[in-house]
Amino acid sequence: MAAVSQAFKGFLLPALRSSLYAGVSGFGSSCCRCPLGAKRYLLTDNVMKLKEFQHRKVAIARNLLGTKETYFKNLEEKLMQHKLILKEELKTLLHLCDSQDDVQLAKNVIYRYHAENRNVSFGKYKFGPLFMRLCYELDLEESALELIKEQHLRGFFSDSTSFNILMDMLFIKGKYKSALEALIEMKNQDVTFSQDTYVLAFAICYKLNSPESFKICATLGEEALIKGDVLSRRASCFAVALALKQNQVAKAMSFFSQIMKPESITCINLNIIIHIHSNMLETVIEILKDAAEGNLSSFVKKQEFSEEVLAAVREKVKDIPGLRARFEEIYGKLHVSGRVTTLTLDAMLCHTPRDRTSHLVLLNKRTASRRTFQPLSQSLLAE
Repeated sequence: MAAVSQAFKGFLLPALRSSLYAGVSGFGSSCCRCPLGAKRYLLTDNVMKLKEFQHRKVAIARNLLGTKETYFKNLEEKLMQHKLILKEELKTLLHLCDSQDDVQLAKNVIYRYHAENRNVSFGKYKFGPLFMRLCYELDLEESALELIKEQHLRGFFSDSTSFNILMDMLFIKGKYKSALEALIEMKNQDVTFSQDTYVLAFAICYKLNSPESFKICATLGEEALIKGDVLSRRASCFAVALALKQNQVAKAMSFFSQIMKPESITCINLNIIIHIHSNMLETVIEILKDAAEGNLSSFVKKQEFSEEVLAAVREKVKDIPGLRARFEEIYGKLHVSGRVTTLTLDAMLCHTPRDRTSHLVLLNKRTASRRTFQPLSQSLLAE
């Protein structure tokens, strides 16, 4: 297993580096543009925790003894006098920063802190995600990338969350090559990939849309299988989309076959594109007909088809009179039944999923009163 993993790594890193010089292309709309015009990201709020970070910043500033300027001055003096930097001092500093100049001081403190504590275990607390959230808030993605690649800070960013937030930060700015650099660095530092990492990695490769980025995507997919990692539906969808854009239909079908529950709107539309590329036009017409005429189980979620995907079907059947007539009839029914959406495949792929945390918290709430030991009302639980 170790030899196989080393072989993959030997191929993957050169491929990652070479792909930095490839061009960037994609579907018509950009992932970093939300249909509503709001700033979006690929990761959920439960991972980003930006609101939680901002609330914490306000609380720390409010409870600070003295002024922010005095606190910063005291830290600068500790640096000059080579005094020990405490864990809580660094945490407070990172929450007080609100400018690029402040972050420069934070960097200097991080260097000192890591030099003093590189061989000490700090349990579960990680400073990396905290620093990345700060950079996210201040739009300092390039500074974050520079710091995470710093040799003297090896081990400071030892968690996948730090790299994931950085890649997401670069992704929404359209800096896909820089995001790929972050992925390279993550691989170089042997940081374990999480489910979110695979989503980001495949999304970056999808946006780069080159033969090299496709090789990276395919290699990471194979590596995940060898490790026993199960790719999420979102990650697989990006892989399918990239394979289709690179005309690798067999690989697209392979990725699609690994999706456990392909009932999402993205999967449904990717399935249509796969059938188009495979010239399985009769099957495409039947799929659309079943959806238009309601020939599906009541337990199946209402299917919606992208106008962009339907336009691709129309283009494919335009020279086949029988199929074209059937398609136009079905297309009309799909519109009448509200099963056509203006969302592009790109927008579907890059949609930020809603957090499930709130539902889990609700399920874990008490069901009985501590005072009366009587069941709590359903209305109270709902609140």
